[in-house]
Amino acid sequence: MRAARNILHLGFKELHSLLRDPILMLLIAFALTVNIYTAATAMPETLHKAPIAIVDEDQSGLSGRIRDAFYPPYFLPPTLITPAEMDARMDAGLDTFALHIPSGFERDVLAGRSPGIQLNVDATRMSQAFIGSSYIQTIVSEEVNEFMRGHRASAQPPVELVFRAQFNPELNKIWFGSVMEVITAITMLSIVLTGAALIREREHGTVEHVLVMPVTPFEIMASKVGAMAFVVLVGSALSLSLVVRGLLAVPIQGSLALFFAGVCLHLFATGSIGIFLATVARSMPQFGLLLFMVLLPMQILSGAGGLIRAQTLSAGGLKQREGMTSIIDIVMQAAPTTHFVEFAQAILFRGAGLEVVWHQLASLAGIGVVFFALSLARFRKTLATMA
Repeated sequence: MRAARNILHLGFKELHSLLRDPILMLLIAFALTVNIYTAATAMPETLHKAPIAIVDEDQSGLSGRIRDAFYPPYFLPPTLITPAEMDARMDAGLDTFALHIPSGFERDVLAGRSPGIQLNVDATRMSQAFIGSSYIQTIVSEEVNEFMRGHRASAQPPVELVFRAQFNPELNKIWFGSVMEVITAITMLSIVLTGAALIREREHGTVEHVLVMPVTPFEIMASKVGAMAFVVLVGSALSLSLVVRGLLAVPIQGSLALFFAGVCLHLFATGSIGIFLATVARSMPQFGLLLFMVLLPMQILSGAGGLIRAQTLSAGGLKQREGMTSIIDIVMQAAPTTHFVEFAQAILFRGAGLEVVWHQLASLAGIGVVFFALSLARFRKTLATMA
C-alpha cells in the first residue's frame, strides 16, 4: 500500500508538471485533433482533381464518350486543346495528363484494328502520375468496350467477377487514415511524454529532490509511465470519439473496451522505451535525435501498410510485413508497434474479439515487461551516478 500511495502521489506531481508545460500540451492537442483530421482528409495518395487536357482530332461519338468519362473528384473537367498546345501546357505545369486521340480512332476501332492513344504524363507529380495513368487506362478501355457492345454482338464471358469490399464498403480512405493516425499518435506521444518527464526533472534540477524522498526507483519510474499513459489514454479516447467517430463519421466495428485494454499494454511498453531513451540522452535535443532513430523505424516497419503520405512516405506504417525480408520481420517481432497495429486493425476495422487478438495482447504484455525491466535497470544506474 505504501508503494501504491507513493506512485499515486508522484503521478499527480507528473500530471501537474505536464499541465504547466504549454509546449507539450499543445503537442498533445495537435496530435490528437488537427493532425488526425488533416491527415485523414488530405489523402495525398489518392487521385483528386488532377488537371487533364485532351487533344480530340477524331471528333467522333467514341472520342466524345472518352472526354465525358473524366469528371470530378478524380479529374478536373478536361480542357480541349490543339496538338501545338499540348507540350507547351505541360512544360508550364498546367496539366498533369494530356490525352491525344488521333484522327480516325473510332473508324479503326470498328474495323477491328488496334489504334493507339497517346498519353503524356508529368511524372514530377509522382503520386498523381502513377495512380492517374492506371485510372486513365481503365477509363479508356471501359468506354471503348462499352461502345463496342452497342455495335457488335459479343459472347457472354464464362466467368463473372463479383466485387465485394469488406470492412470498408465505401472504399473511403478517411476510414483507414484517421484510425491509423490515432495509432501513430498513441505511440509517438507515449514515448515523448515519458521521456520528456524524466529529462524535464533533470534539466530543472528537481530530480535531486526526488532522490532524498523515501521512494524507490521503481516507484519513480512507474509513476512517470503511469501518469503519461493516463494522459495518452484519455486523449486517445476523446480523439477516437469526437474526431474520428464524430467529426469524420468513421464507423468503429469492434469493442472499444478491448481496444483500450490493448492500448494500456502498448503504453506500458512504449512508455518504458521513452524512459530508456531519456536515461541515454542528456538533454531534450539529444532525446529528439534518439526519438527519430527509434520511432521512425518502428512506425515504418510496423506492418500497417497502405497509408502512404506524399510528404513523408510514412504515417502509421508504410511497409507490408509480407514484403519484408525474413530478418527484418523477425527483428520487428520485438517491437510493440508491430503487434499493436495488428491488434488495433483487427478490432477497429474488422470487429475482432478476444479469441482473435489474444496472442497480440500476450505479446504486448511480454514485450512491456522486458522493456520495463531493462529501463528500470538503466534508470537505477542513472540515479546511482547522480547520487
